[in-house]
Amino acid sequence: MKVITDLHIHSRYARACSKDLSIKTLSKYAKIKGVDILGTGDFQHPEWIKELKKELTEVSQGIFESKDKMKFMLTTEISLMYSQEGKGRRIHLVTLAPSFEVVDQIIDTLSKKGRLDYDGRPIFGMSCIDYVDMMMKISKDIEIIPGHAWTPWFGVFGSKSGFDSLKECFQEKTKHIHAIETGISSTPDMNWRLSKLDNISIVSFSDLHSYWPHRLGREATVFDIDNLSYNELLERIRNNEKFETIEFFPEEGKYHYDGHRNCGVVASPAECKKLKGICPNCKKPLTIGVAHRIEELADRPEGYKPKNAKPFTRLIPLLELISASIGTGVSSKKTFEVYYKLIKAFSNEYNILLNVKEHELENVVDKKIIDLIIKNRSGKINFIPGYDGVYGHPVFEGVEVNKKEIKPVKKEQKSLEEF
Repeated sequence: MKVITDLHIHSRYARACSKDLSIKTLSKYAKIKGVDILGTGDFQHPEWIKELKKELTEVSQGIFESKDKMKFMLTTEISLMYSQEGKGRRIHLVTLAPSFEVVDQIIDTLSKKGRLDYDGRPIFGMSCIDYVDMMMKISKDIEIIPGHAWTPWFGVFGSKSGFDSLKECFQEKTKHIHAIETGISSTPDMNWRLSKLDNISIVSFSDLHSYWPHRLGREATVFDIDNLSYNELLERIRNNEKFETIEFFPEEGKYHYDGHRNCGVVASPAECKKLKGICPNCKKPLTIGVAHRIEELADRPEGYKPKNAKPFTRLIPLLELISASIGTGVSSKKTFEVYYKLIKAFSNEYNILLNVKEHELENVVDKKIIDLIIKNRSGKINFIPGYDGVYGHPVFEGVEVNKKEIKPVKKEQKSLEEF
């Protein structure tokens, strides 16, 4: 049995997240997307944990179900800010727990280290080493996964405050780290270039800040299991076996290329090296993106594939494809009308993007939308890469998808040839 999971999410109690996030809205849109199990996110927040205990019922070991029959696992993300080896570190760690009893112990322990009520993603001044040690003393069944591992600001390998290896970060506690999350700006094949990650599971989740289907499940991990339980999913992660991932196109991520958002400057790793990492406009350092950071740490050539490589699929969310086709905003009424027409016909978004035959789609939507769905499925897509907090976007025959959602920069994006 295959189950699609999105285990890195947030609640309405996390900063910069939709205030409409609830178990009800998450359940509704997860079903529309085609996700089988959601993480709860933010389980240590005092208000959210009350809601979780009220709304969720355990249906198998470590697997909970909402009143709308959506399945959940208990998860959160913790932000650690500290100094190690003379450098300020900022690392996000996704944490999975097997039961409310274990969560209660985590809450009790963390409450002695700082406040839990001001944000669904609380900040602590402890190191990753100390955090892992603390969790393992509570339960060996707690799983800790470095979130969006390559992003500049809060990734374990990030250019701004990260490390060059898991060993450097976690030291003697590295034995308890079994997986990393690719993040929006990287895919498994980029991670395969580091031999140090050969025995580490490469998983993917959305890190959603809203419940809309172009955010929820935009990345996911598909586990092949026999009996649905927390322990079996944990076994798949720890043994690096029987799973595959659904990925965002990394170029569409906010930190794929190098750049400087305020100056509208974007650069490939090669271009950045020519500039010596300095913005040609304001003369300040460029934010080094994921593609560049992987080049720095890789000990294998591009295209290398290890023997135990897991399958993965790159997908653009369906709403973005519809938006491009009909020329309306991703969140517009017209875009959603077409989206729900497809959902009504074919059950959920993943089924449409991955499985529905071209001739079946012809009975529901026009050829332009069908062509984009097929191009998406076959990976025949060009992109303008994201950089320094600005989402990248795909381009289909001159139409830029998701353009309305790109946050403006102070100046028009510039070609490096202008400098």
